[in-house]
Amino acid sequence: MNVAVRKAWDAIEALQQPTLGQLFTADPDRLGKLSARLDWPGSEDMGGAIFDWSKTHLDDDVLAAFEALADASDFAGRRAALLSGAAINVTEGRAAEHTAQRGIGAEASVEEAAEFHHRMHLLVDAIHRGALGEIRHLIHIGIGGSALGPKLAIDALARDGALVEVHVVSNIDGLALEEAFAAADPATTMVAVASKTFTTIETMTNAASALDWLKENGVVDPYGRVVALTAAPDKAVEWGVDETRVLPFSESVGGRYSLWSSIGFPIALGVGWEAFDAMLAGAHAVDVHFRDTDGRANLPLRAAFADQLYTRVRGCQTRAVFAYDERLKLFPDYLQQLEMESNGKRVTFDGEPVEGATAPITWGGVGTDGQHAVFQLLHQGTVEVPVDFIASVAPGDALDPAHHAILLTNCFAQGAALMAGGNMSADGKDPARAFPGDRPSATILCDDIDAATLGALIAFHEHRTFANAVLLGINPFDQFGVELGKKMAKDIEAGGGDFDPSTRALLEAAGLSA
Repeated sequence: MNVAVRKAWDAIEALQQPTLGQLFTADPDRLGKLSARLDWPGSEDMGGAIFDWSKTHLDDDVLAAFEALADASDFAGRRAALLSGAAINVTEGRAAEHTAQRGIGAEASVEEAAEFHHRMHLLVDAIHRGALGEIRHLIHIGIGGSALGPKLAIDALARDGALVEVHVVSNIDGLALEEAFAAADPATTMVAVASKTFTTIETMTNAASALDWLKENGVVDPYGRVVALTAAPDKAVEWGVDETRVLPFSESVGGRYSLWSSIGFPIALGVGWEAFDAMLAGAHAVDVHFRDTDGRANLPLRAAFADQLYTRVRGCQTRAVFAYDERLKLFPDYLQQLEMESNGKRVTFDGEPVEGATAPITWGGVGTDGQHAVFQLLHQGTVEVPVDFIASVAPGDALDPAHHAILLTNCFAQGAALMAGGNMSADGKDPARAFPGDRPSATILCDDIDAATLGALIAFHEHRTFANAVLLGINPFDQFGVELGKKMAKDIEAGGGDFDPSTRALLEAAGLSA
């Protein structure tokens, strides 16, 4: 850690830590300073969201100190490197060009992304027109980012009906694939195989089984039903996919940032190209804000300031995300990979040990379900957990408006209760009914959950994750932590490996050789 960064952290850690109540009392304009609106193109003329951090322990002094840290960490320079297509992923020697998929990046990369999108658009239109026969189902096979993004988007956007029913399969457990088989008609089913390298063992094993299923159910040319989504098109062709149904994307687009590329094919096929394009537009609007806004006014950077305050200064080991909208029920799952795989590191981008904590554990759930499951700990437990609430002004249902009013009332009440605390007993003295309060939360209140908003929310959290990485001095674009276990699994399959007595015993009990 260089001297300027160390000095900035020392200044942050030396700050006073008043309570939330004291912060509101001390600054009548606190809400105005810590609540901001960001707009993007929506399903109507315009959509957007309010981002409110007033119930966090950020204040003018904390924000100023973190701005000094951002300067010392060369946030502006690293942001420029990211958005220009420089090789910011230093351990793998390549760029991280997901924003190029949305129109911001190196000119050649933006042009290539547009060409790949056009190719995907043509195939999606051909399928919708019936050029490849009647297609009513798509089994989308991937894992990690190749599955989580499409699954989130389909679940959020296809609730009023889908042009093609999409069944996302990631787990190598055969039950997951059999569930998709049971829901699909092989005579009207296509298969999308999503793998950056086209070698991922879980994906390729599931893909082979899907082809067997098609053949066993009377499909004469199973390979003719396959679309490949990959950064290794030659391998897809070698595997048997016709070149016209290979949708490439760039090697510089990381897996957990890849739904903007051809990995978004199931989204476009399931809910239409217009919805996928709206996702890109919403994300682009956030990219522009992130690129053009400095300091605390930069909303993803401000979110990272809050994240670092709780993780590095106040010692919080987890961060909770609760979506008070059924359309976003998979959003906490999506953020788990985005944040924990990106920033769950122990060395800096130059290979030195990190001083202090990096990414917290991201977890969460949906709405009032969480209140009756885990909010006991949030309100009365012995650990501090910063909470993000995400909600929508517009309901996703057509039922009595009382449903949505109760949902939003509960969302806002939870944030208020976490901050205020109190005692629910008649005399105000029962310790079992006491709530300490001063527990932080932030709220993102969207106008609606449409395609543009979903794109904007994902892009906001991508940039938030990157901003955290810059403040920590780490590389968020590699993921070597998954490789050791996978190597050992391959050793077992090959009949080799030197394992501990416990692992050998488990292998023997399961009928596997070590």
